Amino acid sequence: MATSEAQIRQELEQEREKLAEAVETLREEFEEATDVSGKLRAKLPIATAGALATGFVVAGGIGATMRLIFRRSREDDAQVKFRLRR
Repeated sequence: MATSEAQIRQELEQEREKLAEAVETLREEFEEATDVSGKLRAKLPIATAGALATGFVVAGGIGATMRLIFRRSREDDAQVKFRLRR
């Protein structure tokens, strides 16, 4: 089966077009995959809540909050007792 030069050129041109389309599709998918700001913008409330929760836990969480509250109440009691003793 002998293929003519014109058929070979036509097949090559079709393959080039397919390759160009595949490269364009790959570029678009790559841009979508690496669009971190767009993904973050879409989920900003969730990301904000997660950042706040993480910061709370890293800072000591509930234990630190309770120590702060009870320390202040003890300091207030000590000041009241000290004033009453005078």
